[in-house]
Amino acid sequence: MSLGFGFILKKVISAIFMPLSIGLILGVVSLWYFSKKNIKRAKIFLTISLLWIFLVSSLPFATFIIKPLESQYPKLNKIPKDIKYILLLGGDKEYRGWEALRLYNAISNSKIITSGYPSISSSSGAIATAKFLEKVGVKKDDILMQIKPKDTEEEVIAIKSRLKDKPFIVVTSAYQMPRAMILFKKYGLNPIPAPTDFKARGGFDIFLHTPKGKYLFITEQAWHEYLGLLWLKFKTFFYSK
Repeated sequence: MSLGFGFILKKVISAIFMPLSIGLILGVVSLWYFSKKNIKRAKIFLTISLLWIFLVSSLPFATFIIKPLESQYPKLNKIPKDIKYILLLGGDKEYRGWEALRLYNAISNSKIITSGYPSISSSSGAIATAKFLEKVGVKKDDILMQIKPKDTEEEVIAIKSRLKDKPFIVVTSAYQMPRAMILFKKYGLNPIPAPTDFKARGGFDIFLHTPKGKYLFITEQAWHEYLGLLWLKFKTFFYSK
């Protein structure tokens, strides 16, 4: 499947501005100064690079940056019984899939809409998630799929075409929910947020954890969302002119 030049370019630019990429770029600048025999500046950039990577790989920083996103929408405990559609954004079966299953079992005659486009190296996330849901007890006839959308905004456009103004429950990771809700409301849809996969940690003990790759991953997930929110504001500002 062709992903399109614009989509690939957006992903490349986004990757350049991710926390780890920034740290590595600072490291490359340090090496460049070393090659130019400018030891003082080389040490400065190397120190900044190491300190930055240490910071973004720490649990306190990861919690600090992701918590504002996750705190905007609480877990859906009071489940509406008259909603018939559950949109499962993305193909994360470990968390989102189980939340969709919980809602499906609580709502009679409901249907789950899976999403996720085929990448260059893998099949559609929508199909993979649908197969998982079938294995854990969801009827095949109760699963609808959105295979073509490549990002959240395309998912929103597709769901508008499918459901029109019908209300639905949207399941995604808590840190992704703010941007998803902005897009749904932008297109005049009626979503009910059901966030899951909360990653922020509380308590003083977060300062006792050493930096790890999994904390860097949390930082990058939150960072990606902030870039996405910034891009939405950018587009809104210029398209409103």
